Amino acid sequence: QVQLVESGGGLVQAGGSLRLSCAASGRTFSNVAMGWFRQAPGKEREFVAVINWNGGTTYYTDSVKGRFTISRDNAKNTVYLQMNSLKPEDTAVYYCAARYGGPVLAGRAYDYWGQGTQVTVSS
Repeated sequence: QVQLVESGGGLVQAGGSLRLSCAASGRTFSNVAMGWFRQAPGKEREFVAVINWNGGTTYYTDSVKGRFTISRDNAKNTVYLQMNSLKPEDTAVYYCAARYGGPVLAGRAYDYWGQGTQVTVSS
């Protein structure tokens, strides 16, 4: 079992930055792939970014490439999502998720989910 707790969300103006954190506890964190997903009001949950167990492989959805960076610190059992140049369309609840295995984009492949943190970008 892996427990995940997100933090770092908030209200920011367009063009601003936020850094989300996801703290993991429970079973070994260092051999799980970690993903970030988001869900805007009235929309389906969508993939944002994923990182493999050692940080050597990352994937991003096209809309955040060049603006968002996913990273992890296995010593702290934490994964981060640095979000720069935020846009109003980035407004959503952001969730982190974990899976034992390689980094994949499909949310259904993840076994553990956090409760989410709200990110609101004003224009």
